[in-house]
Amino acid sequence: DSTRLILNAKAQDTVLHLAATEGSVEDLELEDVLKVGYRGIKCVESGGPEPGVGCAGRGVITSINFLEENGAYNDVDYVSYDVLGDVV
Repeated sequence: DSTRLILNAKAQDTVLHLAATEGSVEDLELEDVLKVGYRGIKCVESGGPEPGVGCAGRGVITSINFLEENGAYNDVDYVSYDVLGDVV
């Protein structure tokens, strides 16, 4: 939800939602989850389980690993994470 203003759109699909739809995170491509918004800012939403159902950190870890493995951090000057307070 933190990317909506940057993308000027409704919330984008999350890495975990798309992975569940496709079968696993290995079935995703970077283009499936990364959207480019205002002034070329690259946005990804990690997602997580329903409240009270699982570990919210799982979505963050899965997403960061996916992004690293697929070169999402190449050619960027700055990376910012908006993480739930109970994950940290």
